[in-house]
Amino acid sequence: MAQVLPADGGPPPRPSLSERLPRLLEAMVAIGGDVEMQTLLDRVLTAAGELTGARYAAVGVLDEEGGLGRFVTRGIEPELRKRIEEIPGTDRLVRRMVERPRPLLLDDLTQDPRFTGFPTAGPAIRSLLGSPIRVHGVGFGALYLAQPHPAAFTPEDLQLTQILATEAGIAIGNARLYEAVRQRARWMDGSAELSTSLLSDDSDNALAVVAEQAMRLADADAAFVMTPAEDGGLEIVAACAGDPSGLIGTVVPAGSETVRQLLAGEPVFIEDSAADSDLPRAVAHRYGPSMLLPLASDGKVIGALAVPRGPGGEQFTFAERAMATQFAQQAALALVLSAAQRDREQLAVYEDRDRIARDLHDLVIQRLFATGMLLETAQRAAGSPDVSSRIGKAVNELDATIQEIRTAIFALQQGPEEAPAGLRTRVLRETGTAARTLGFQPSVAFQGPVDARVGEGVAKNLIAALREGLSNAARHAHAGRVEVTVDASGTLPDGRDSVRLTVADDGIGLPEHGGRRSGLRNLAQRARSLGGGVSFGPGPGGSGTTLSWEVPL
Repeated sequence: MAQVLPADGGPPPRPSLSERLPRLLEAMVAIGGDVEMQTLLDRVLTAAGELTGARYAAVGVLDEEGGLGRFVTRGIEPELRKRIEEIPGTDRLVRRMVERPRPLLLDDLTQDPRFTGFPTAGPAIRSLLGSPIRVHGVGFGALYLAQPHPAAFTPEDLQLTQILATEAGIAIGNARLYEAVRQRARWMDGSAELSTSLLSDDSDNALAVVAEQAMRLADADAAFVMTPAEDGGLEIVAACAGDPSGLIGTVVPAGSETVRQLLAGEPVFIEDSAADSDLPRAVAHRYGPSMLLPLASDGKVIGALAVPRGPGGEQFTFAERAMATQFAQQAALALVLSAAQRDREQLAVYEDRDRIARDLHDLVIQRLFATGMLLETAQRAAGSPDVSSRIGKAVNELDATIQEIRTAIFALQQGPEEAPAGLRTRVLRETGTAARTLGFQPSVAFQGPVDARVGEGVAKNLIAALREGLSNAARHAHAGRVEVTVDASGTLPDGRDSVRLTVADDGIGLPEHGGRRSGLRNLAQRARSLGGGVSFGPGPGGSGTTLSWEVPL
């Protein structure tokens, strides 16, 4: 309803109370149906302005910690609104009305000593009407209406505003409850998804999965996982961020207060990382509000999870801090269970290797040895020199085979730290394992000095990328052929030597949504953390998918 000011500049004429009641009921119904906070507050201001004819309206809502969480206005120019927000004590105007829940009706604001500091520039405010927003004794905020004319509001306006404020309080309480339930459900779903992922997928990527989930659930700009370093500090070992460069490998020194608190199992909450934290400057200057949470299980701290927002970002609420702390506890437990499961699987592998070694030694070698003795007897009895020579070659081949089997037995009986496998061997091992799920053996090719040039850190990530590529081909591509290539002779555009992994299949190609996308994001994250990248293209013959994963050496 538009209001037209009279020629003398006095307050605008308004309908009678009975004429305004239907609009009040209509506004109450609309406000009660909202669960989105911003829409709800906009509706309250619009209804209040229409019911009272107020030119200016503002509603302030306190956050869970008693500060001014939201300040929404109507009819006030953005520049002036910003200046009002910057006045020292503006939030106290809202808290004062919450703490002393009495309505306010001032005919001339400029004559009241309680309200000082309003900006003189812009439209002058003379009449002021205020009503606390409270429900069941709990204060949520305050509603203010203003006019540039003195004595512009009536007791009827105050009565309507109080009714509207009461309805707004109920709606704000419902909106907060809805948001809290929705947020808690999101964190619970995320925790369950994390546990499932860690206990079923690539365990080598567990820490990166924790970081990715934490960043998404907290609506943060980054997340990284730190584990104890050799010098007693905490080292960033996994990161999820728009720009992860410079994060991996950064160490928070042992003498810092942050490390002391985290290793003692205490969370650390920082309002501004750049100004208030003792994190290394290379990390701290990128972020603003941050949560640093210990990853502890059964009283033992296995690391820490950092979840920062960008500079100037919203502070984490009390509820977000509580839910993130619970998430960190759940993540720590899932990591411990994942490690235990990995140990059990590794133990089963070692037991199977021991059985295979025993069978090779006790059965296969003995049979080959016996066969060799029979051939030696036949060689002595052979009348023809040519036959004798051929039997001798067969005996030599058997001796060589026995020697190779004994070497294999020795390797089977050694732990991984005693007999580290080269990258070629690990690639062949992965493709051999994948053949069981693919239903066929992938083809493998190597270019360049793969074992000599690729370091352990890059090799570990390359194997994880290969495993993800083969897994995707087996689960989603419906392929009949997979070609794997490892090339250690390439260079990146900036001139650095590189190693490139290519996994090509002739399947159905990449889907637009879902399916392989989450795993491919993990591949890209791994590559970016090492300074490389990932690209995708068509597979052999134009069908299927070619994954190219390349990082510097």
